[in-house]
Amino acid sequence: MDSVLRTQGRIGSRTLLITTAALPLTGWTVHALALHRKLSATRMDPLTGLLRRDAYTAHARRLLARHGDDTTAVMVDADKFKEINDGLGHAAGDTVLASIAARLTAWAGPRAAVGRLGGDEFAVVLDLPAEHREQRLEQLVRMLYTPVALDDGRTVDLAASVGAATPDVIGARDLTRLQRAADAALYDGKHSGRAVLATAAHAATPSVNGRRAGRPGTAMWGRAA
Repeated sequence: MDSVLRTQGRIGSRTLLITTAALPLTGWTVHALALHRKLSATRMDPLTGLLRRDAYTAHARRLLARHGDDTTAVMVDADKFKEINDGLGHAAGDTVLASIAARLTAWAGPRAAVGRLGGDEFAVVLDLPAEHREQRLEQLVRMLYTPVALDDGRTVDLAASVGAATPDVIGARDLTRLQRAADAALYDGKHSGRAVLATAAHAATPSVNGRRAGRPGTAMWGRAA
């Protein structure tokens, strides 16, 4: 009987020691999960689930350093988004933005950097060699022009303008320069239903907040206007 009690006492002490030691670990686990959620919230846009500007920029620069001239930077603007927001309501506008984000993510793949830069402006950097650019950009335009179904059963005709820039054409692997050129190309094809690939001239085009007037004579791929 005494031996049984001694055994139970040893087991009880050991269990208490393990339980006591586990308490700080549990506390740190909860803290780590909370910290992870907080960090994720700062990295991800809550509406679309895409990377915010800073997180997107860091990822995009890593891809440019890794893939070099095979990388493509893409800028996307939703066309007439204000009309959708004002005419159908903010819930419809949110659905449209989330749909664009989902389509960009599906198109670009899991290794790409896909970000919402603000409002209805999106950016993608992905590994996309020259031999596949035309076909893939055409595919993106088709995806972005597919109507969006709202929760109330209505559908919204979606349109978006797309500009792309590549290091081998622009002559630089700098993300800022590539995005500026892609943005200039986007405005060449605004409301055209086609993706525009930037030329070297686009990189030298003066801009104000990334926005400028169109320049003729650029290559366009995608849906007819």
